[in-house]
Amino acid sequence: MFDAVIIANGQFPTHEVPLRVLRQASYVVCCDGAISHYPMADVIVGDGDSVPEDYRDLLIQINEQDDNDLTKATRHCINLLTPKTSNLQPHTSNLRIAYLGATGLREDHTIGNIGLLMRYYRQMHVEGMMFTDYGVFQPAFGNRTFRSRKGQQISIINFGCTHLESEGLRWNSYAYDEWWQGTLNEAIGDSFSFRADGYYMVYQTYDVK
Repeated sequence: MFDAVIIANGQFPTHEVPLRVLRQASYVVCCDGAISHYPMADVIVGDGDSVPEDYRDLLIQINEQDDNDLTKATRHCINLLTPKTSNLQPHTSNLRIAYLGATGLREDHTIGNIGLLMRYYRQMHVEGMMFTDYGVFQPAFGNRTFRSRKGQQISIINFGCTHLESEGLRWNSYAYDEWWQGTLNEAIGDSFSFRADGYYMVYQTYDVK
């Protein structure tokens, strides 16, 4: 399902959905100290400041501080797994990456990592999905349809749309000015869709209300 799984050094998942994604992974990258939670990773990427000595042979050390370890790991996957002949058009993707352990522990890191998911989608052609113990974040552009279950909780974060409307949700979406305005919606069937002129983020819980 995914070209790679990147594990950040946040709250390691316990829910079956992200753990199943991890079990099915063909390539796993740990961000620095996350190797302590998942020592079977293929490689560690980061500045190395929290890597136990026993795992330093797996480390690809990148010392620059302009980007965090999550972004360094994403760039590593792009450089390693992207076909060199790719010639992408805007709003198309090269890689599908699952992000685990990118939330929890520190709220500022959580907010930053959710924002980075959109950066990877817009600027790096990465179709990422960020799995937590409660649900999954997914960036999107334009007109999209998502599978769902009746009663599933849905939130939408606007990243620049001036037009945004939905079908299949309890409350119709609009081009929200604030992040909180699109939270706590609900699917009314097995799919929902958006008509939009820009970028937005969709969050879906695993469990229904």
